[in-house]
Amino acid sequence: MTLYLASASPRRRELLARVGVSFVVAPADVDETQHAGEAPLAYVARVAAAKASAIAVGPGDWVLAADTIVVDGDDVLGKPVDGVEAAAMLRRLAGRSHRVTTAFVVRGAAHHAEAVTTEVELAPLTEAEVAGYVASGEWRGKAGGYALQGIAGGFVRRVTGSVTGVVGLPLAEVLAALRALGAPGADLAAGQPA
Repeated sequence: MTLYLASASPRRRELLARVGVSFVVAPADVDETQHAGEAPLAYVARVAAAKASAIAVGPGDWVLAADTIVVDGDDVLGKPVDGVEAAAMLRRLAGRSHRVTTAFVVRGAAHHAEAVTTEVELAPLTEAEVAGYVASGEWRGKAGGYALQGIAGGFVRRVTGSVTGVVGLPLAEVLAALRALGAPGADLAAGQPA
């Protein structure tokens, strides 16, 4: 019985490994483009489901797939294409609250889909702080243009909800789903990291 992680995200790998879940990385190649008029929650749930469906597994095996979005108002802030866009995202989020939603799917002998939303408040940022962060390059490949687990953690005033969900995988909810379904990881011993 194998658990396949349908993600190339190093953050998701680190989170699962940290709590002792054994898995095999099997990145899913799916179109992550938001459809016109698609609500943020429907979008993130659809992409997570598509990733889970893209991985073929044998009998007794399981797939865990996830997708994370940053939402300001009704707008999804994706991964910035360059430093100019990263700076614009940081300026937009600075001094305010926004939502980060990670949807995940566990698929095998049974199926579980869930979306976990966390509210994040960033401190006001000076232009020097924005420029310094953009120069660090940490924003690359990060939804909303920042990484809570990195330098940008110093910009975060408050997190209401799952901290690991903001990083890319809401561990408490994922582990509960694995246990409930009898999937690998269900026998995880608390306090026994890998």
